[in-house]
Amino acid sequence: MPPPRSRRRVRPPGAPCPAPDLLARAQLPPVPGTLLIPLAARALGGRYFPWLECGDAVAARLWAQLGADATATLDDLPTVLNVLWRTQALKAAGRAFFAEHPQALGVNLGCGLTHHFQWLDTGANHWLDADLPAVMALREALLSPRCPRQRHAQVDLTQLGWWQRLGLAQGAAAQPVLVLCEGVLMYLQPAQVQAVLAEFAEHAPPGSRLLLDAVTRQAVGRARVHASLASTGAEFHWGVGRMAELAGAHPRLTLLREQSVSECYGWAGLALDAFTRPWLGAPLYGLATLGVED
Repeated sequence: MPPPRSRRRVRPPGAPCPAPDLLARAQLPPVPGTLLIPLAARALGGRYFPWLECGDAVAARLWAQLGADATATLDDLPTVLNVLWRTQALKAAGRAFFAEHPQALGVNLGCGLTHHFQWLDTGANHWLDADLPAVMALREALLSPRCPRQRHAQVDLTQLGWWQRLGLAQGAAAQPVLVLCEGVLMYLQPAQVQAVLAEFAEHAPPGSRLLLDAVTRQAVGRARVHASLASTGAEFHWGVGRMAELAGAHPRLTLLREQSVSECYGWAGLALDAFTRPWLGAPLYGLATLGVED
């Protein structure tokens, strides 16, 4: 593994004039404020982990435009690696889904300033980015939809009925829906997470997929040990004992795949995962793919 390069330089030469007042006016509360972490990781993380470079031109442009301070994120390189690994996994899963359903809808719940549609646009599919009102106001200012097959919406996942409010398809005859929910659920209360999973399972058409990330239950209450999160004030309230428990939220749910971030650390990471799994029951950090079938 090559040594990390210097973390001091966070804006490329010739970058546009920053507009930090956009962030100040947004007044994002702690959890929505974490949107800067994946943005910085995708914009700048490739210099530290070139084998995970995601080629996110949108993130690079937005980061330069915002002129934010990347020090906290780049002092937390394990989280940068987590984000880049997660991005690769979501891209691969999304491409596989849309290869099978090229005209289907993709939904990014808690989208922040992420732009997955740059990689998952088939030319015929549709995409919905949704988040809390304050986040979507910032997103509209920086990243409004430029394609008729894209749209924005406001959503609060702690409120029941979000599937209908977003106007998402349901019923056996509807096309499957791909739902991404990254960097969101660990900040909710356990009962709220169960409600989100149950609502997806209750309404999503057969063949739909939900991709979510999760931390081990042992990480709950310990967000402060992450340099990137400590400065936001956000906290982990939910984690998993075993990935298999996710399917218990509703009879229609099936755990189709679980992935551990340990896979990108090579043999040492896999060995550590095997050693800690009997105690933790789940990866320190991982991804789950849930499906619904009738």
